Amino acid sequence: GEAMVADVRDFMKERLPSYMIPSAFVLLEAIPLTPNGKLDRAALPAPENTRPDLEGSFVAPRTLVEELLAGIWMQVLGVERVGIYDSFFDLGGHSLLAMQLISRIRDAFQLEVPVRALFEDPTIAALAQVIGQGRFGQPQIQSAAITPVSRDGRLPLSFAQQRLWFLEQLEPGSPLYNCPGAARLSGRLNVGALEHGLGEIVRRHEALRTSFATLAGEPTQVVSGEWQLRLAVEDISALGEAEREREVERRAEAEARQGFDLERGPLLRVKLLRLAADEHVFLFTMHHIISDAWSMSIFLKELAAHYEARLRGGQAELPELPIQYADYAAWQREYLSGEVLERQLGYWTKQLAGAPMLELPTDRARPDEQRHRGAQHAVALRPGLSEQLHALSRREGVTLYMTLLAALDVLLYYRTGQRDIVVGANASNRDRRETEELVGFFVNQLAMRVKLSGDPTFRELLHQVREVTLDAYAHQQIPFDRLVEALRLERNLRRAPLFEVKLDLLSIPPPDLGGMELSITSLKADNGGSRLDLIISLVNTQTDVSGWLLYNTDLFELTTVVRLFNQFEAILAHAAAQPDATLGALTEALAEAERQEARDQEESFRKSKSEKLKRLRRSGAVRREDVG
Repeated sequence: GEAMVADVRDFMKERLPSYMIPSAFVLLEAIPLTPNGKLDRAALPAPENTRPDLEGSFVAPRTLVEELLAGIWMQVLGVERVGIYDSFFDLGGHSLLAMQLISRIRDAFQLEVPVRALFEDPTIAALAQVIGQGRFGQPQIQSAAITPVSRDGRLPLSFAQQRLWFLEQLEPGSPLYNCPGAARLSGRLNVGALEHGLGEIVRRHEALRTSFATLAGEPTQVVSGEWQLRLAVEDISALGEAEREREVERRAEAEARQGFDLERGPLLRVKLLRLAADEHVFLFTMHHIISDAWSMSIFLKELAAHYEARLRGGQAELPELPIQYADYAAWQREYLSGEVLERQLGYWTKQLAGAPMLELPTDRARPDEQRHRGAQHAVALRPGLSEQLHALSRREGVTLYMTLLAALDVLLYYRTGQRDIVVGANASNRDRRETEELVGFFVNQLAMRVKLSGDPTFRELLHQVREVTLDAYAHQQIPFDRLVEALRLERNLRRAPLFEVKLDLLSIPPPDLGGMELSITSLKADNGGSRLDLIISLVNTQTDVSGWLLYNTDLFELTTVVRLFNQFEAILAHAAAQPDATLGALTEALAEAERQEARDQEESFRKSKSEKLKRLRRSGAVRREDVG
């Protein structure tokens, strides 16, 4: 009849144990029958291998352990997406699959997890805690809950904020830590609803109403009770189409490169460019001290929710936030001390002792002082390769990031000859539920050190990278500056400490903007800077892997970084097809490809020269005997 899948599932839950409830339901006009009137099983459609329509909303993995577990669950259950609070049994799991799951967890983490743990709380979030407590040899120190603190006294900065505040004192108004975004909105836009949504977001998130003052020489957060965000609308519809597009690019660039005043605020700017009655470009820029990539996704998701609700004449139904960013900053200061701090520092000082700097060849000599001049270039893995890499990662019990990092290590070894390699990584640092929906600066930098001794296969390298990455993310809370101080690294104005190449992979689900009833296209937003020599910043959307190369223009030409990415992609393709290929075989394949490219260029040059001489002879400009 008219029953919905959720109704059927609820009906069954009242009468059956959870492991007997189907994970997939398929609606049919009629049951297919054979000519004899029996069920025609062959004609039954296969259920889609997507996440079922569960009661709870989808929550993506927040930590590396959760991401690994999600990959194992997808492989065992045959589904394409798993949230960390989804029940194993609601997704179609049963006792036999539970044993498969426990077996694969044992192989991936070298840890015996009791099957009882799965039945007591059959979610990824719960299992990740069990693994975190057991894998690293000692129980995790239980921290107090993050609770609201008084706004009457001084509000400390988080460790990450303090670092950016210090850098701002050295170079006030620098756009280097701007987080810009731009989107083309096609369709009938309700500007009032958009402005209402922006106001609601600013009201909801204190970080967007925060500025930074100095009291007795120490920085403090200043949260404004009311902060009216003005949406400036600039009409450029009178320009011709080509000129209009150039003007959009110019204004987007100018907006992304305009600095902020941390003391005065606001640290969020928004602007709307009207190209036509049904065509707009929305520009938004936040300072990194109040935001990160995860926060930008929250910002867009909530903006869509408020906009849609306003169109309906209602209010967006968003759950109240249990804490604000200032509460997190105060909690972090208290938590990251004593035994926790000693344990974190102890791991990193041992792991990075004597780590060398990467000597990646550059097109130009390194300046005496970093100027952070940079540019972006859009990249994407070739069609089909992303799917192959996901499959390889699931088979080997690693995450996609680990597979990408292993390939980058191979590339850097090939380009430098160094076997001890340190690559930078970002950690979201949102491993607590209270922080999942909060706008703020949580991300931290990690240093992934891999040693390419001998001639390992790519499969063997993957397993080494997995161990390095798991350990790094288990100790991700240590502020990067504290780590640099603990290692007693010599300050160098010419280069960044620890690493100059970073690999960043965002697996944040893109916000659903369909409710805005607009066609929305992301546009390039470039602040004109690069914090490191080279950053490969990619986004994993499950259907493809694409992103940007951010490179230091004082050091590299665009052609060089594009060649590096092409070689990176070639290693990934080779490894996906032959994971048992050795390091030597992978690098020899790159060398042969470069030799072939040189031969092709030489042949092309020879043919071009020959054609030119023929044309000159035909014109009488030269004689055959004149040509040596």
